[in-house]
Amino acid sequence: MSNQTLEQTVNDELFWDPKVDSEAVAVAADDGTVTLRGTVGSFRQKREAQKAAERVFGVVDVDNLLDVRILNDKRREDADVRGDVLQALMLDALVPDSVDAGVKDGLVTLTGTVPWQFQREEAAFIAGNVLGVLGVENDIYLDSPVPYASDVQDSIKQALERDAKIDSDNVAVETINGTAILTGNVRSWAEHDAAVAAAWAAPGVTQVDDRLSIFY
Repeated sequence: MSNQTLEQTVNDELFWDPKVDSEAVAVAADDGTVTLRGTVGSFRQKREAQKAAERVFGVVDVDNLLDVRILNDKRREDADVRGDVLQALMLDALVPDSVDAGVKDGLVTLTGTVPWQFQREEAAFIAGNVLGVLGVENDIYLDSPVPYASDVQDSIKQALERDAKIDSDNVAVETINGTAILTGNVRSWAEHDAAVAAAWAAPGVTQVDDRLSIFY
């Protein structure tokens, strides 16, 4: 697929997605790497624009350079944003009360410890949806104990084999001291995300070294 065709296809997907205001987004493609530039009105839109680009066949990487600019009449004080972020986190049953948030110039920094990666991801997702947030820095740490490495490796491989979205024959797994290393080729970003999620779901995994390549 030519760069011009890929750019047009990504533009079409951005326009198709009602969660993204695509008018102010510029798309450039270079050998499968898509760069997004321009401005959007919320951090949520920036995140959704990247997801839309990753859905497009032929995209192997997305460089999201979109700026978040909130209109003056919708700007909020950091203290108000922090209060709403903390309230949203408290109301989410997946986020433990060990998670805290600070806000400076619209940038949310999440801190604390949780036992599972999905809780880190949930906290970042929830914080990024709050009105007035310009970005999210996820400094939450995992405090899971590290189990025997071979058990982790086997359990991750079995999880990959169970998932219908993943061709497990093309994904190799190695574990070292709580770090799961994924190598190989996957056929889409959806398959990539499913493989990474499977690795994070293994008990005791505190880091995933993602070396997977998107190969169409």
